[in-house]
Amino acid sequence: MPQRDIKLGLKENMGQFTLLVFINAFVGAMIGLERTILPKLAAEEFGMVAKTAILSFIVVFGFTKALTNYLAGRLSDHYGRKKILILGWLFAIPVPFLLMWAPSWNWVLFANLFLGISQGLTWSTTVIMKIDLVGPKKRGFAMGLNEFAGYFAVAISAWATGFIATLYSVRPEPFYLGVVYVTLGLILSIFFAKETLQHVTQESKQHEKLIFSQKEIFLKTSFTDKNLSSVSQAGFVNNLNDGMAWGLFPILFASLNMNLTQIGWLAAIYPASWGILQLFTGHLSDLYGRKWLIVWGMWIQAIGIAITALTSQFSLFALGGLCLGLGTAMVYPTLLATIGDVAHPSWRASSVGIYRLWRDSGYAIGAILAGLVADAFGLRAAIWLIAGITFMSGMFVMVRQSETVHH
Repeated sequence: MPQRDIKLGLKENMGQFTLLVFINAFVGAMIGLERTILPKLAAEEFGMVAKTAILSFIVVFGFTKALTNYLAGRLSDHYGRKKILILGWLFAIPVPFLLMWAPSWNWVLFANLFLGISQGLTWSTTVIMKIDLVGPKKRGFAMGLNEFAGYFAVAISAWATGFIATLYSVRPEPFYLGVVYVTLGLILSIFFAKETLQHVTQESKQHEKLIFSQKEIFLKTSFTDKNLSSVSQAGFVNNLNDGMAWGLFPILFASLNMNLTQIGWLAAIYPASWGILQLFTGHLSDLYGRKWLIVWGMWIQAIGIAITALTSQFSLFALGGLCLGLGTAMVYPTLLATIGDVAHPSWRASSVGIYRLWRDSGYAIGAILAGLVADAFGLRAAIWLIAGITFMSGMFVMVRQSETVHH
C-alpha cells in the first residue's frame, strides 16, 4: 500500500479493524475452554486436593503469557505484526488435543505452556494492530471493542464447555470447540489480516523522534514514569484478582454442591459483564478521562470480591461476579488506552508488551498467593486478602497517576 493511501482512524480502517475484532474473539474463546472445567478435571480425574496444585495450570499459563507478551511487543516492532499473529495461532494447535487426551496433570500444564505462548502472541498483536489503525482519537473505544470481543468470547466459551460437559462428559467433547477456534483464527490471520506497521510510520510523522533503549522503555513503563507505572501496577493487580477468581471461585462454588451448569453460569457472568460493558467504558474514557475510571474500577472490583467472600447464595455470587465484571470493564481498555496516550508511536508496542508482562504475571502471582493462603487459612481468607489488595491498588492510582486525556 503506497504511503499516501494510509489513513489513521476507526472509520478509515473499519474492514481490517472488524476482522481483528473477530480474530480476537477466537483468541478469547481459547481461554474460555478452561475456565469452567479444569478445576473439576483436576479434582475428579487426577485426584488433586491441594488448591496450590490445582491452580498450577494458571501459574504456568500466567508466567508464559506474561513473558511472551513482552517478546510480542519487541518482535512485532521488528518483524511486523502479522507474522507474530500467525505464529501465535500455530502455538495454539496442540492445546485442545493435549487437554482431550492428557493422561496426567503434567500434560495439562504442558497444554497451558502452549496456550500461554499463543495468547501472548495473538492477543498482544491484535491489541497493537488496533492501536496502530485507529490513531490517537478513539483509542479507548478501540480498546473497548477489542477487549469486549475477547472476553465476551471467554464467557460464551466458558458457558458452552460447562453445558457440553453436563450433557456428555468433562472430556473430550468440550474441547472439540478448541479445534474449531484454532482453525478459524489461523485461516483469518493468514489470508485476511494485513500488516499495520506502515500506520505506525504515518503516525510517527506527527511526533518528534524519541529514541529509547529497551532498558529505558522497561524502566519507564514499570517504575519511573508516573502514569505508565501506575497503569502497570493496576494491570498486575487486576489480573492477580482474575487469577484468584479463575482458580478459586469454581472450587468455592463446587464446595457448596453447585453443579457444573451453575458453575458454568457463574464462570460466565463475570467475563460476560466485563466483555459487554467494555463497549461503553473505553468510549467513556475517551470522553471523560482515564484516571477516575481506573480508580473506581479497582474499588468496584474489590466490592465484588468482598460480596463473594461474604455469601453462599447463587444470586449473591452472581451479583459479586457482576461487580467484578463492571470494575474490570472500567479498568481494562482504559489502561491500554492510557499507554497509547503516553508512549511514543515508535516504542508503543514495546511499552504495551511490558505492561502486559506485568499484567499477566498477575495471573500467576494471584494463583500462587490465593492457593497458598487457601491451603493455610481457607478459601474465604484468600478471597478477602485479594479484595484488600485490589482496593489498595485503586488508592495507588488515585495518588500517583495524572489524567492523560487532554481535550
